[in-house]
Amino acid sequence: MFTKVDEWPVGRACAAAILPDGSVHRHGDGVYEFRLASVSKLMTAWAALVAVEDGSLDLDAPLDEGGSLRHLLAHAGGYGFDGERPVGSPGRRRAYSNTGYDRIAALVESAAGMPFPAYLDEAVFRPLGMDGAELRGSAARDVHATLDDVIRFADELRRPQLLARGTVADAISPQFADLDGTVPGIGAFSPCPWGLGPELHGDKYPHWMPERASRSTFGHFGGTGTFLWVDPVADVACLALTDREFGPWALEAWPAFGADVLAAARP
Repeated sequence: MFTKVDEWPVGRACAAAILPDGSVHRHGDGVYEFRLASVSKLMTAWAALVAVEDGSLDLDAPLDEGGSLRHLLAHAGGYGFDGERPVGSPGRRRAYSNTGYDRIAALVESAAGMPFPAYLDEAVFRPLGMDGAELRGSAARDVHATLDDVIRFADELRRPQLLARGTVADAISPQFADLDGTVPGIGAFSPCPWGLGPELHGDKYPHWMPERASRSTFGHFGGTGTFLWVDPVADVACLALTDREFGPWALEAWPAFGADVLAAARP
């Protein structure tokens, strides 16, 4: 399953898969710490949804700048990639935004009355046993964690314990489903499906997820060469952490590895 990982043009790579029987298959150093880059957004989204469930936040309450938390989670809040000011109206386009996720962290922080890194630790990391995970900076891109930490979070995405079933179903369903948009480093898609945090595979091609993954496969990749996806149809989770910036090498390597994982799950 991991043969191709050893051939990746990176200095360090760790990978893992969780198969339908619940078995966890690891490859590489489980305790080396990586910066997860935008895979951090999945964890930030999960913390925000915990805050929604405990009544601290409302997914659809109007925000001062327009739109709602739902818009921000689905990259439909009107913010650009970076920059404090909105660049468009909420709900008009899928504009991938780090700013939107920092805004989410600020909303959680205000509602919970505690710094967002502490809330993320209390709401997500500690309950899942992610002892090596820590947010050091932007909620959009600065979670640092080990392979073992990310495996625990992948298992949460596959078999959620922190959120109710209905919340998870909403999180991994298309939000503002008709919106066009661009996946950074991949290309433009029409439509460009996204959930409440996770990117959705849909009919995107070419893509960083394997082509044979189901349309409902969801996850995220990071610019530091990291990714995590879950295929709920195959009942498989797959992830990798590397020390090389995302680029053409990843678009070639990751789908091939993912195809091997899916083949192992469907002998």
